[in-house]
Amino acid sequence: MSKKVYPDATAALTGVVFDGMTLMSGGFGLTGNPEFCIAALARMPVKGLTVISNNCGADGFGLWTLLNNGQIAKMVSSYVGENKLFEQLYLTGKLALELTPQGTLAERIRAGGAGIPAFFTRTGVGTIVAEGKPVQEFDGELYVMERALRADVAIVKAWKGDTAGNLVYRKTARNFNPMMATAAKVTVAEVEELVEPGELDADAIHTPGIYVQRIFRGGPYEKKIEKLTTRPRPAQVNS
Repeated sequence: MSKKVYPDATAALTGVVFDGMTLMSGGFGLTGNPEFCIAALARMPVKGLTVISNNCGADGFGLWTLLNNGQIAKMVSSYVGENKLFEQLYLTGKLALELTPQGTLAERIRAGGAGIPAFFTRTGVGTIVAEGKPVQEFDGELYVMERALRADVAIVKAWKGDTAGNLVYRKTARNFNPMMATAAKVTVAEVEELVEPGELDADAIHTPGIYVQRIFRGGPYEKKIEKLTTRPRPAQVNS
């Protein structure tokens, strides 16, 4: 068995998490969340976390559990809706927030994984997003400088993985997971199916195993959706 493989989330996170650490957590809303890693962190006596994630879960689910435990000190996010606790803690000064436009957040993480310390973007120029950041003119347009993001640990969720750490994501559950897997000192991956090296189609691998230090098989997954909205089918017209 590969040294990267662990029996469960608790074992995979033991020894790499610590108070005051910076954590990246994959997912978009509740899609592609590393559910078992989050649940394991909620049981651990770790606090003062800076969490980089698109959002902080929804009421009662996802990263909300860490927020409810008082384990998160700061969020770096692009969306803070669907979460009354997040709103309450932020407005009362109990939670620090670095609100980042979603595309900028994705690029900051990608830059961190690529070894690019900073980049310029037009997004946010002239708004509160640009306050305190260098602004420079290129070809007659103003751009704000954004710093790359790195983390001590990234927790990601994939559809399939092999014991060497290669990962394949499924559809929209891919979201922020591949970028975060490259941008941390230690990446812990949970997968729905764990296979041996060579069983994954090499052309289908999204995250090479070199980026993943620890992996385990999770499940069963709830795969919750914040709001399920359906549209009635139009009436069948017979010709």
